[in-house]
Amino acid sequence: MLVMTMWMPSRTGGSVPRTVDGILLLDKPEGLSSNAALQQVKRLYQARKAGHTGSLDPLASGLLPICLGEATKVSGILLEAVKGYRFACRLGVTTSTGDAEGEILAERPADGVSMADIQVVLPRFRGEIQQVPPMYSALKIGGQRLYDLARRGVTVEREPRRVVIYELTVVAYQPPLLTLEVRCSKGTYVRSLAEDIGEALGCGAHVAMLRRTLAQPFGVDNALTLDALRNRADAGAALDVLLLSVDTALRQWPSLVVAAGPARRLCNGQSVPVQAAAGQVRLYSDAEEFLGIGEVEPDGGLSLRRRIRVGGAGGAPPT
Repeated sequence: MLVMTMWMPSRTGGSVPRTVDGILLLDKPEGLSSNAALQQVKRLYQARKAGHTGSLDPLASGLLPICLGEATKVSGILLEAVKGYRFACRLGVTTSTGDAEGEILAERPADGVSMADIQVVLPRFRGEIQQVPPMYSALKIGGQRLYDLARRGVTVEREPRRVVIYELTVVAYQPPLLTLEVRCSKGTYVRSLAEDIGEALGCGAHVAMLRRTLAQPFGVDNALTLDALRNRADAGAALDVLLLSVDTALRQWPSLVVAAGPARRLCNGQSVPVQAAAGQVRLYSDAEEFLGIGEVEPDGGLSLRRRIRVGGAGGAPPT
């Protein structure tokens, strides 16, 4: 559901930052950092508060949900969500960074790799696997980011980490490029996945293209480019109508509606009894106001764990 606030962007760029709540699905271009993309969106909306939901490498494109205002309260949930990527592996070449930016470390013949070979190897990388984080990553060890150490020529031991690959399928194979789609847990390094697949095939590989297609529950098909946003702003058109309501980030959860009296008690920090299954819920008043994140305890007590006060339309009706 769209938040139907009809704010018009300023052409002068001199307005005071304002309160705006919602989620923008951005299709980040290649060559731009996630933070730079965030700052551009924040300026276009003249938003007081904004954050993204998990960095994409500058060389990667695709879905980057931007949370504005009260939506930043659900950014951690989106950060933990299942992600999906389409990526191309260039077989036969390994690089220092695991992608096309790095120096070539080794070249090995890959012309003998068949589709049958690929289909034999891929099942090893489905399900729960262990990954060693790449040196060129934002992970901190000893208070320092790995990519800062790597740029100084320092290599440190990294502990393998558990990740889950829910789906891994071949999109196309035009040697030496192998294009795959993956649906995976938070914390999966696609560059490491490509390198490991290349090693399993006996030829090595690096990521030649990477595009995020999914950040559950959102898909890239509904995302907007920065150029589209700028063009709309330059034309003086409303931007707020492009924002998704905050509760769309939680639409995979069940919804629960409470009457006005219990709603007041919940917002004052009290628990109320309900007849509902235990777990987290989207919580609404009977006036269709989105209240925030609720939790039903096994004993039937309902609490408001995170109050979310949305301006404008206030969120989608429960479904």
